[in-house]
Amino acid sequence: MKSRDTLLRLKRFQVDEKRRHVTQIESMVAEFHRMATDLDREIQQEQERSGITDVAHYAYPTYAKAAMTRRDNLLRSADELKGQLDAARDDLAEAFEELKKLELLDERDASRERAEENAREQAAMDEIGLQGRARA
Repeated sequence: MKSRDTLLRLKRFQVDEKRRHVTQIESMVAEFHRMATDLDREIQQEQERSGITDVAHYAYPTYAKAAMTRRDNLLRSADELKGQLDAARDDLAEAFEELKKLELLDERDASRERAEENAREQAAMDEIGLQGRARA
């Protein structure tokens, strides 16, 4: 039983670690999208300030071009992280399934042990009852 308890703790730890990993990636994706939105706002402000919205125009603001590049890189990184997120979610689901199987096995064994203990107690009570009848 001790080895199963150790294995259960290990599986719970693995599930917790995978859950943290998924949460971390989700946070990064959300942060990248937030930063890209902020950059969009800054690009819009820079275009309004300069009065030039055509990216091909020779006087288009350099900061706006750089912000666009950074925004595009952030969005590309967010898309790449989404692939990692899908893989991390699959790993989490697999680890969770393994944990549940082990917990069900442990629960089944505990139930069997309780039934055996109840049967032993019942047999002991029956024996006491039979001894009481034999004396009477």
